[in-house]
Amino acid sequence: MPRILFVAEAVSLAHVARPVALAGSLGREWDIAFASADQFDICRQGTDLPRHGLASISPAVFMRRLESGSPLYRRRELEAYVEDDLRLLRDVKPDIVVGDFRLSLGVSARVAKIPYLAICNAYWSPWSAIDSIPLPDIRLTRVLGPALASPLFRLAYPFAFRLHALPLNAVRRAYGLAPLQDLRHAYTDADWTLYADTPVLVPTRNLPPQHRYIGPILWSPQMSLPEWWDQLPERPLAYVTLGSSGRAALLPRVLEALEDAGFATLVATAGRSEVASIPGRRYVSAYLPGEAACARADLVVCNGGSPTAYQGLSRGKPVLGLCSNLDQFLAMGCVERAGAGFALRASTADASAIDERVRRLRDDPAYAGAARRVQEDFDSYPAGLLFADLVTHVLNSRTNA
Repeated sequence: MPRILFVAEAVSLAHVARPVALAGSLGREWDIAFASADQFDICRQGTDLPRHGLASISPAVFMRRLESGSPLYRRRELEAYVEDDLRLLRDVKPDIVVGDFRLSLGVSARVAKIPYLAICNAYWSPWSAIDSIPLPDIRLTRVLGPALASPLFRLAYPFAFRLHALPLNAVRRAYGLAPLQDLRHAYTDADWTLYADTPVLVPTRNLPPQHRYIGPILWSPQMSLPEWWDQLPERPLAYVTLGSSGRAALLPRVLEALEDAGFATLVATAGRSEVASIPGRRYVSAYLPGEAACARADLVVCNGGSPTAYQGLSRGKPVLGLCSNLDQFLAMGCVERAGAGFALRASTADASAIDERVRRLRDDPAYAGAARRVQEDFDSYPAGLLFADLVTHVLNSRTNA
């Protein structure tokens, strides 16, 4: 029975949820192992996946570095990661290792001579067809404001992308591996790169054959529906969650805009806010089954990251993204180009801007129509099946080599 090791870098919920979802899509003919730090262990609840412990920087450190615009990892951290990875690979002895944002696997899996599959989004690809990089909410933006920071960022980001790859390249050189050009190559460096997107929504150009689209990888917590689920009112409904990395302070402003526009709200706080439920108007829980909430809702409001935005689109619902980091801006840029939603900058989104976008998404059926077209596109890329086919191909190639 072939053994597949899934490795999650537990700095955000998405990087843990996607490997768990792919592991759960495989049948019993696979011997599956899973490794990560213990953050976001909610992703494994309701599964039979045991967890091999693996050290990681904390989500708080990750978010602090992300917001400052500094490299996400230090050389000494990546050196320790590689050593931990190699111990794990020796203990588990997998036939294939699948990683989500565990950048050190580009070194350790090659040293261990184990085929490595990396999960990523196509908007990070060096072959992405996206021609401009949006300005994230980094320190430069907060100091100068978006208008002044944008032209500086356009000039500086190629250098910054190379700078972000320096710590990993130092570790690669120590193991006799060639350096990578910039962070986009670092994020997608693997024997096989799996894009959790579709080529219609997130196009690329001249993609290498080892880079494959497998479609959105959707995950929801396995939990019972709240007792109020069958008491939701018969009026427009918005599903609201800013997740583990959104600007939680915006939540009251968002709820006010939605409720003033006539929406009842389903709110998942991820334990980061203390907004109260209001019967008939607002229904609050720390976590909700996202796919079920999106199916029930007419509109999805999130931090703009692909996990929740894609959940909404997979149910044909338009999305309002309140974006902070570059990943969120890139994901919502694709959604906007598809006509299926809007992105707002979280640091500058005021009540009037939120209210205006909410009302446009409510009143103009073109947005819901575009979201349904994205849904049809997503349906043609069943991630679990495409992933299983690719893993079988990689194993057969290795056996016949």
